[in-house]
Amino acid sequence: MSRVLLIGSINMDLVVEADSFPRQGETLFGRRFATYPGGKGANQAVAAARLGAEVSLIACVGQDAFGAELLAGLQAEGIDTRWVQQVAGATGMASITLAGGDNAIMVVPGANHAVSPAQLDAAEAAFAQADVVLAQLEVPLATVEHAAMLAARHGKPFILNPAPAQPLPAGLLQQVSLLTPNEYELAVALGSQQPWQQLLASRPAGIVMTQGSLGASYVDADGVLRQVRGFPVMAVDSTGAGDTFNGALAAFWSLGLAEAVRRANAAAALSVTRHGAQGGMPTLAALQQFLGQQA
Repeated sequence: MSRVLLIGSINMDLVVEADSFPRQGETLFGRRFATYPGGKGANQAVAAARLGAEVSLIACVGQDAFGAELLAGLQAEGIDTRWVQQVAGATGMASITLAGGDNAIMVVPGANHAVSPAQLDAAEAAFAQADVVLAQLEVPLATVEHAAMLAARHGKPFILNPAPAQPLPAGLLQQVSLLTPNEYELAVALGSQQPWQQLLASRPAGIVMTQGSLGASYVDADGVLRQVRGFPVMAVDSTGAGDTFNGALAAFWSLGLAEAVRRANAAAALSVTRHGAQGGMPTLAALQQFLGQQA
């Protein structure tokens, strides 16, 4: 399994389950409320760790009860948190509404905005020891750019999940080994309205576009469009499915792109069958059993 270095966010997710999403100015009764550990960095770290990867995380939490709880939870998952800093202020949080198996999310970054290039420099040994580096866009863009530079300095592949969507600088794109957007994020990241097939073809083996229950697509090194099918399941909560996909992709990086994407699709499918961004993330044993049942 891969040694995965994550740079990203840690949030507490505040989740309301309802029959429908409220319209502007409307007040609805929810059916259920719960708190769950979240944040794209933490989620992807947990996904990779449960699948057997050796995971280190560079992140920040606040000096509050949420921060202490989240840090303890990451350590219980076997994640190396020596590079996670506790800073003044509040831990990041996400307000999530679930309705009909879909979700709407509002994120307050909090301590995640404190993840800095200097913090990455202090953790440069982690880049040297990693097999693959994975980041997202819930920490400052300058920090993500610095992470890409450090990964390149140490000859490590750099996977970037470009979410939340924003245009990406050309210099950063040049240092990204693999971009993992959905269709909307792909158009925003590359600043183009070309059909997604053309955008994938512009970076052979350099973009994997996730497509929800349909699976994922990429153009291989020979220029052939590959669609890796998804796995049909009964969805309960889609929160964290993309993070599960990315964590699994990094965990199985050594198996090659096609097999890593297939396993990432399966892991993401399993993740939506339970509540919480991390609640449904499968173990390696559960994933192997699921894949065995698909044969």
